[in-house]
Formats: sequence, structure tokens, C-alpha cells
Amino acid sequence: MGTDGPSVLDLREIDRSRAAEVGGKAVNLGELCRIPGVVVPPGVCVTTGAFRRVLAGAPGLDERLEALNRPAPDDRRAIVEASAAIRAEIEGLPVPDDLAAAIRAACPSGPYAVRSSATAEDLPTASFAGQQDSYLDVPTAEVLEQVQRCWASLFTERATTYRLRHGIDHRTVAMAVVVQEMVAAEASGVLFTADPVTSHRRVAAVEAVPGLGESLVSGVADPDRWTVRDGAVVEAAVAGAGVLAEAQVVELVALGRDIEASFGSPQDIEWCLSGGGFRVVQSRPITTLFPVPPVADDDGLHVFVSVGHQQMMTDAMTPLGLSVWQLTTPRPMAEAGGRLFVDVTGVLAAPGLDAFLEMWGRGDPLVRDALETVLERGEVRPASDDRDGPGAAPPAPPEMLDADPALVTELVAGSRESVAAAARAIAPLRGPELIEFVVADLAELRRLLFDPLGHRVFTTAMDAAFWLDEHLATWLGEQDVSDTLTLSVPDNVTSQMGMALLDVADVIRPHPEVVTFLRGLGDHDTLDGLLGVEGGPAAHAALQDFLARYGMRCVGEIDLGRPRWSERPATLVPVVLGHVDHAEPGAGWRRFDEGLQRARETEQDVLARVRALPDGTTKADETRAMIDRLRTFIGYREYPKFAMVQRYFLYKQALLDEARRLVAAGVLDDPDDLVLLRFEEFAEVVRTRRVDRTLLDERRAALAVHRTLTPPRVLTSDGEALSGSWRRADLPDGALAGLPVSRGVVEGRARVVLDLADAAFAPGDILVAAYTDPSWSSAFVAVAALVTEVGGTMTHGAVVAREYGLPAVVGVQDATRRIRDGQRIRVDGTGGSVEILPS
Repeated sequence: MGTDGPSVLDLREIDRSRAAEVGGKAVNLGELCRIPGVVVPPGVCVTTGAFRRVLAGAPGLDERLEALNRPAPDDRRAIVEASAAIRAEIEGLPVPDDLAAAIRAACPSGPYAVRSSATAEDLPTASFAGQQDSYLDVPTAEVLEQVQRCWASLFTERATTYRLRHGIDHRTVAMAVVVQEMVAAEASGVLFTADPVTSHRRVAAVEAVPGLGESLVSGVADPDRWTVRDGAVVEAAVAGAGVLAEAQVVELVALGRDIEASFGSPQDIEWCLSGGGFRVVQSRPITTLFPVPPVADDDGLHVFVSVGHQQMMTDAMTPLGLSVWQLTTPRPMAEAGGRLFVDVTGVLAAPGLDAFLEMWGRGDPLVRDALETVLERGEVRPASDDRDGPGAAPPAPPEMLDADPALVTELVAGSRESVAAAARAIAPLRGPELIEFVVADLAELRRLLFDPLGHRVFTTAMDAAFWLDEHLATWLGEQDVSDTLTLSVPDNVTSQMGMALLDVADVIRPHPEVVTFLRGLGDHDTLDGLLGVEGGPAAHAALQDFLARYGMRCVGEIDLGRPRWSERPATLVPVVLGHVDHAEPGAGWRRFDEGLQRARETEQDVLARVRALPDGTTKADETRAMIDRLRTFIGYREYPKFAMVQRYFLYKQALLDEARRLVAAGVLDDPDDLVLLRFEEFAEVVRTRRVDRTLLDERRAALAVHRTLTPPRVLTSDGEALSGSWRRADLPDGALAGLPVSRGVVEGRARVVLDLADAAFAPGDILVAAYTDPSWSSAFVAVAALVTEVGGTMTHGAVVAREYGLPAVVGVQDATRRIRDGQRIRVDGTGGSVEILPS
């Protein structure tokens, strides 16, 4: 451990360049001292050099800290025991005489506030607020003792667990300690320069209590609260005698805006009022806010809609994935927080708004609600008279096609031929020629993906479903008949994939040694070991055949940077073993046949009842035509994305091979660094044979932060995050609201799954997930119902759930957090609710 540098620094000597010596809290205090108008109580920092010097007197501590990296973040007993032992050891270490004298000399007359300042604390990527200890009203004689207790608090249970959850090695952090003169506070509190609830950047929140702020932090006192927007108090809730006048609140927020401008991001500021003036005792970044897409300052309010909620993939995307998706779609998109957003401001201010909102009402009603919330405020600037731009009224929808299976056959064949041609062409290419081919081939991908005929095929199916549900509800009182009529439709590549995986399970099930081998696989292991197991060659062949057909898929497959099943086949194993354990031989095709029979019976029943109505023959002919359109075309809706992912896989394989060649040439350190670069940046690396490793480190850190954020459905340029709400009074008491997309009511055990690789289902289980894309369909055949946080009537999960006959409710806000794994729940896919049942 290095111990160079001063042991004690005055706060005024500290800036960002000394972060490793003084930790996050002290750096921020030092920077605050440099902001005009900001008053910081005088103080010093006992540096990390002092901390390391003392810890150097503990032989074997590095080994004990390395062992502390091993427990799982939820292994509380192991964490408590190990961290307590290390904490006690640190508190008992001797402090060298010269160091003790330097600390005492810097603190001649108390009382003082003695507070921790860890090197992983109060950073832009993680605040670590409250993870270590602070001590107030410390007399001079006790400062050294409290400094040592702060050192030890680096290993409290909560701090240790926090680092484990964030993947921070305990050996890489160190503790500095801030010692500041206590302030005789008339009032204290916190100031958030952005609304911590809505994320609105022009709204500030102030909380205040009389005296010191410990009563606020500990929760024993109700604070006075104010909300300030654009320099004026817009809301006040005074709990006590009113410790601040409104003018003081406005003054405090103005001070906070100066601090925010200096630090470059919204801040969580601790302050106190003394002698009629404000003292700032801490400022840290608010790390929970979702970033704002860049817009011109004078361009008015902009409104953005999340692309991830449209694409059923709300996870953060890699830089490579973001750039390739933007090259795939013709519509301009903004980036924020590792996600993509579409600026819909022009549409909201232009003719055709009703049709636009109706589209979102079908696709994701919560997006529509969020947009309507913005519109009700009147903040969207009217569009210009130029109606040829993005604000123009949408064109009239094309006429519906007649049912013709040959259209689907032709489209699929053309796509397969195009993918095969691309595979042949890309195979021999290297270096700049490879990059040039991918750029050119993306144009072919866009041509196929946005082919007008293909678009008409699946929109005809969707319109037919809406027609059937509307007319049969009016004529017969039947709700959502299309749910049953779409069971076991032809040409649905996603449901075919689910049944193919059940076929794989049928091959594996008779071989216990194969099952045992698969249960022992790690996420990054290969399947080659199967070849040495009894029954393994047949199982290996079945899995390889499945991967040859579907191995280009994965969770979050629109992100080219995500590992594909072919790259990590072990991620499929939990679902396969679930089928082995709980499905019967031939279950996939038996379920298909049963669904087909139900659809035919429903069709015959509906047509017979419609014929009995006035003008029944005409109505029945119309209904039959719509059913034919629905069943002929709805399966194709899953194919364009499948074809896109096939092409993405070709690109991914070729680009990874190029990255491996760059590693061999010493240009890159790891082929996986590819995903940290945008496509155009990787093209430049290929051309120049040089890479900016600092950029790679920054991208790696940013991606880790982005993965902790939850994207809103709608985001404004003011930073306000809106997720919409269900405005319903028809719910059972305590039920969670959602959109019913597949009829039926099921009770069962909730399986809350954040990663498909962790999925393990028993019969009757209900899948609860943030979203589902086609890769999740392999799990649909194993569950009894579906609940997701994202989705609409015609999104992937809804379509496949109906085909499999699974009751489903989508758009359930925070379902994966509000429902605990293992709870019994009732899913009402007819009424659109989820109830948590008594255990």
C-alpha cells in the first residue's frame, strides 16, 4: 500500500486532481470552496495516505479483503461476520505518533464534525450516500478516535454489501476523513436541484428542519418542504413553525443552481442556516436521474418517446448496438442513458394527433397517457405551417389485403435468399472491405425490413384483429375473440422456435447423464463435453441443430452487442431443463394441435351465430374474410425481426473475427471491446489500427451506470420522466392494473425473472418479467400466464401469449419490484389486473 503524500490537507487545498488522496466527499467540499458565494465551514481532510499507513500495520489484511469479495451480496451472515472482524481490527490498530500529532494540530479547538470520505463515495456514477459513518459535536480530544472509527466504517455491513452489489473490489477503495468546524445551525436540510421524484431539471425540492439536520436524516422529524420552479415557490408544505421564509428558499435554490452549474450535473446538497446565511456542508451528484437527450437551449420543450418500450427491450444498449440500430432504422433517434428515444414534438403539435394517440393507445396505453399528460399542460410549441416535415398529418392507412398464403411464402423466401447471399458475400471479407460491405448491406436490410408489401401483410392482420374484436363485441357481446382465433396460426417463426426447444427436451429427457451434465454447466461453458456422456452425441446434435436455426437470437436481440445463444449456448440450458422436468414428450405439437382445434371451433361458432343475425349472410362473409386475413397473415408479423436478427448475427460474427485479428495485432486487448465502440468508431480503428483505451474505459463505466437506470416511457427536454398511469376504478382491492392482452384467469406461483438464463419453472408458474422479446418465447411453453411491465395489444409477448393460450396482462408498472418471486398471484387476462394473494 502506498503511503506517499501529506497526511492532512486543508479543504481549500483540495480539487478534483486529489480524488485518490481525499475521497469523493472531500473533493466536493474542496470544489465548493472555489465557487463564488458558497460558504463552506472550515476544515481539513485526513488523507488516504494516512489510512493506508495505519493499515500497513495489519499483516495479511489484503488477503482478508480479497476473501471479502467472494460472498454473494445477499449472503448476509457471511458479510456481517467478515466485515465486523475487519472493522474491529482496524479500530484497534496503533496510529503512529507523528500522524496522531498532525491530526491533533489541525484540530485545535472543537467541536468538530468528523465524516468519512471514501474513494468510491459521492462519485458521478454512485453516491454511496450514508454507507460510512459520521460523528457530530466531537471535542478535540476525541477527534483521533473518531477518525479511526471512520476508517473502520469503510467495512460496515451496508458499505460492504453496496460495493459487492456494484462490483467494486474492497481492496481498491480507501478512506479519507473530513474534519470540519461545527456550525451553530438555526436550520438545516437538503436541497435537490432536480425533482428527485419526477426528475424535472427545472424543479428544485427543499426540505428543512430546525437546528442540525440529523433529525431529518434519521427520520424522527417531519421537515418543511418546498417545491421551486423557475425561481418561484410553486408548492409549500410547512410541518412546523416554518424555519425558512419563502424568500430564503428561493435564495437557497439560486445558490444550488450555481453549485449545479459548477459541478455540471444536478446536485443533492446538504446545507445549514447560521447567522442568517447559508453554509454548504456537502454536495453530491443525484445519480438516480435519467439523462436528458441533447437539444438546443432555445428550442422550446421537446417530448421524446422511448424506443425500447416499442421494441420490448428496455435494457441499456451497448454503443455498438445503439449505432447499428440507428443505421437500421430510417427515423432519427436521440440517445440518453444507453437508450434510444424518438422526438415526437412535431407530431404532438400537428394535424393527425388523434390518430397518433390512437396508435399509442393500441400499442402501449401508458405511453398515450404520458403524452396526454404533457399535452394537457399546453407546453408543446405549435408547429410551423410547413406540413411536409415530421409534424405532417400521417398518411391514410393502406387498404387491407385479401388473404393469400402465397404472399407470406414469397416474402419469407425472398428474405431467406437475401440472408444466404449476404452470408456468402461476407465470409471472405477482411478489414475495410468488411466495413464497406456491412454499410452497403444495411441498406438491403432496411429495404427488406420496411418493405411496403410486408408491412401491409402484418398490418392487415392487426387491423383484422381489431375489426373482429370490435364487431363481434357489438354483434355477439363477445370480448377479444381474436385471442382464440390466433391460436396455432401458420408461419409464426417465434412459436415454431418454442416448439423446437421442446423437441430438444424430448431428445435429452431419456438420458440421465446428459441431464446431470447440463445441470453443472456454467454460463460461459460450451456444450462439447456432451460428446463424452452416454446419450450426449444425440443431445449435442439436437442442440446444435436448434442453434443452427435459432442461435442468432438472444435476450435483447436488437442490441448487436448482446451475446447470442450460439456464442453462449449454456444460457438456454435452464429453459431446456425446465422442459425436461415438467413437459411431456411431444408437448409442443400436441399444444399446437389443441390450439388449432380451439381456433376452428371458435370460428365455426362465431360464424354460425353471426349468420343468425339480421343481414347475417353479409356479416358472416365479412367476418370469415377477416378471420382468413388474421390467420393467414398474423404469423408473418414475427418474421421481419427474425430476418433482421439473422443478418445482425452475420455482422456480429464477422466483426468479432475482425476484433480478434486486431487483438492479435496488439490493437485491442479483448475482442469484446468491440461492443464498447460505435460502428463508425470501430471502422476507424480498423482503418487506422489505433484505439483510444481511455474511451473504452469511459464507455465501460458509462454502460455499467446505464444498466442501473430505469428508462421512462416518455421523457421531456426538461428531464421530466413520465411513465403514464392507469386511470381505472374497476380493479379488485389492492390489485395491480395492466392491459389485458390474452383472455383467461390463472392463479399460480410468481416467477420473477430478470434474466432468461436464470429461469426455472414448475407447472402452473406465472412468468413476471420487465419485458419479453422473441427469445423469451422458449419459456412461454412452460408457464401458465404472463405479466410484463411493458407491452401493448399487438406487441410480441401479447401475440405469442394468445397463440399459446396464456392469460396475459402487460404494462403493469414496476411488476418485477412489486411482485416478489414465489408469491401466489392471480392474473386476470380478461379484466387486466394482477392480484397478490395471501400466502
